[in-house]
Amino acid sequence: MTAPTTTVESTSSRPAVASIPTGLLIDGQWRDAVGGRVFDVENPATGEVLAAVADADPADGDAALAAAVRAQASWAGTSPRYRSEILRRAYDLVMSRQDWLAEVMTLEMGKPLAEAKGEVAYAAEFLRWFSEEAVRISGDHTTTGDGANRIIVTRGPVGPCVLITPWNFPLAMGTRKIAPAVAAGCTMVLKPAPQTPLSSLALAGILQEAGLPDGVLNVVNTTDAATVVERWMSSGKARKVSFTGSTGVGKLLLRRAADTVMRSSMELGGNAPFIVCADADVDVAVDGAMAAKMRNMGEACTAANRMYVHRDVAATFSERLAARMAALTVGNGLDDGTEVGPLIDSAGRAKVQRLVDDALARGATALTGGRLPEGPGYFYPPTVLADVSADSDLMTTEVFGPVAPVIPFDDEDDVVDRANDTDWGLVGYVFTQDVDRAFDLSERLEVGMVGVNTGVVSNPAAPFGGVKQSGLGREGGKVGIDEFLEYKYLAVPRRRGR
Repeated sequence: MTAPTTTVESTSSRPAVASIPTGLLIDGQWRDAVGGRVFDVENPATGEVLAAVADADPADGDAALAAAVRAQASWAGTSPRYRSEILRRAYDLVMSRQDWLAEVMTLEMGKPLAEAKGEVAYAAEFLRWFSEEAVRISGDHTTTGDGANRIIVTRGPVGPCVLITPWNFPLAMGTRKIAPAVAAGCTMVLKPAPQTPLSSLALAGILQEAGLPDGVLNVVNTTDAATVVERWMSSGKARKVSFTGSTGVGKLLLRRAADTVMRSSMELGGNAPFIVCADADVDVAVDGAMAAKMRNMGEACTAANRMYVHRDVAATFSERLAARMAALTVGNGLDDGTEVGPLIDSAGRAKVQRLVDDALARGATALTGGRLPEGPGYFYPPTVLADVSADSDLMTTEVFGPVAPVIPFDDEDDVVDRANDTDWGLVGYVFTQDVDRAFDLSERLEVGMVGVNTGVVSNPAAPFGGVKQSGLGREGGKVGIDEFLEYKYLAVPRRRGR
C-alpha cells in the first residue's frame, strides 16, 4: 500500500486514513473551516469514527467559488495537451495506489475490499478516457448558403462548475465529473457527500500531485449543503451544476438553476426493471441478476429493483437466485471472503426493512433473508422475495439495498407497460435468446440504457444517463465532455472570387 504524504495531520488510528488531508481545499491550500468546525466520518460496519473533517460554512463555500472564478480564465487558456497530460498522470497515480484507495473507500462506505478495488480501476478509467478526449475537442467551418460569410464554430469551457457527488460510489462519481471538467478547461467547486468525503479528499490530493493548478479544483466538505450550494447557484458566477443523487434533491437544484439559467446535468434515481423472458438462459439471467442487484449491496441507481420473470421460468429463476443470494458472505468489507458489506447508515437500513415488511404483508414470500441481523453495523441480509404484489411499495420506491423482488408475468406487452409505469427511466435489463425480441423490448423500454443478457452497463466509454425523472444529460463516452463545453459561432465576411 502506497499513500501520498501530506502536511495535514489526522487523529485517525487507521494508517490509510491518517495520510489523507482532512481540511478544505481552496485555491490550492488545505485549510480549516471557519471557526474550526468539523464533523465525524464513521465506518458503517463498526460505528468507528475514522476521522474528523473540516465542516465548511457558507463563507468557506464563497471563498472556494471565488478561487474557481479567479482561476477560470488562465485555466481555459491552457492547451488541450497540457490538460490531457495532467489527467493521464492522475490516472497512473490512482492505479499505483489502488490498494490504498480501496481500503479508504471500504472503511468509509462499507463495500467489500475486492469491489472497492474494482471501483478504483473504474474511477481511474474516467481520468484516462477524458485525457484522450481533451485533445479531440472539435468545432466546424463552413460557409453560408449564399456564400457571403464563413461560419466558424468553436467550443470552449462553460466556466466554473458546481459538482455534487453521492456516497455510494465516492471515487468513481468524483472522477466521472472532475475528469471531463478538467479536459474541457473548466474550474470547479466539489461538494462530496458527508458520509464519504475521504475518497474525494484523497483524489484531490492526487490531482494536485499530478500538476493540477491551484484554484482549478476546490473541495468543500459540509453538513450545511443546502446553504453552501444555494449560495453557489444563486451567485451568478457558477455557470454549470452537475449532480448525482436523489430525484427530490435534483428537482430542488433545477429550480435553483433556473434563476441564473445554469447549465445542468442531473443523474438521479432509478427503479430498474429486469425482464427475464420465457426463452432466457436461466443461469445467464441469474448471473445477470446477481450483478445488477448486488453491486454495492444494492445501493446503486442502476440496481435491478423489479424483477419481472416469465411465469414459465419464475420458480426456477427464484430458487436459483435465492440459493446464490443465501450463499453470500455478509461482513466487514475489510475481512477476507466478505461479499456483502453494510448499508450506509441506520436510516438506509430501516427503509429497506420497511419495504420488505410491506411486501410480505401484501402476500410476498421471503425465499431468503428479510430480517434484520443482530450485532453492530448496518448490515442487511441478501433477500429474495417471490410473488411480490404489484401494489407493494417496492414497486414504486428505489429500495437501495440487497433485496430482489420477483414478479411473474405472462404477456410481453403487459410487462413492458408495467416496466414503464414509473417516473424513472435510467436503465433496464432484458434476458432472452431471441435477437429480435431483445431489440424489440430494448426499444420499447423508456430508459436511457439497456443491458441485454448482462447485468452491467456502466463503462467510461459509454454515455451514462436516463430519461424522465432519472435525469438530464450524459456522463462518460464521447458525449460526456459536451456537458462542459459551450458553442461559439463566428460570422466572417467572405471575399468572393470572380
